Amino acid sequence: MTASPGFERALPEHVDSDLFDALVIRTDFSDNASWNAVLDELRRPWGPEGEFPASVQVVDAPPWSGASADEVLAAVDECWSVVFIADRITMQSPLRALLALSTGWEDVGTLDPVYYQELIESPEPREFRTMPAAVHGIHTDLVLGNVNFAEYAEAAGEEPGRVLRPL
Repeated sequence: MTASPGFERALPEHVDSDLFDALVIRTDFSDNASWNAVLDELRRPWGPEGEFPASVQVVDAPPWSGASADEVLAAVDECWSVVFIADRITMQSPLRALLALSTGWEDVGTLDPVYYQELIESPEPREFRTMPAAVHGIHTDLVLGNVNFAEYAEAAGEEPGRVLRPL
């Protein structure tokens, strides 16, 4: 099921940008068992000793089926530093690798090369894959400014399968 042309996806009213809640949007509805495995991991306490409760807001609504990364970013306001997508790759991956998208990513295609040549030649990464168990740590670090999105994307690129694992 995909949205009809001209349909604009929006976050449900119950989703608000609580500072420490991670946002996960499901865009693939082909495998409920895989989705439930993702949810189980997202709901587990996290941290070195599992001392922090899981804090996640989930959008699990069929109108989001097939939504692209651009459509998700268009619906998410600037209060979120990162949004995680459970897409087709997530459902097919044995690691249940979510797509982490930076909400601060800038399309460099429209920048003036006279002033922004360095940024055009080395744009910031827009996305990377991560295991659900790493979502809370990533989100919290980004909110607190402990680590930036590019550092996480680089770390993911060095991992097997280019999927970030929990620390």
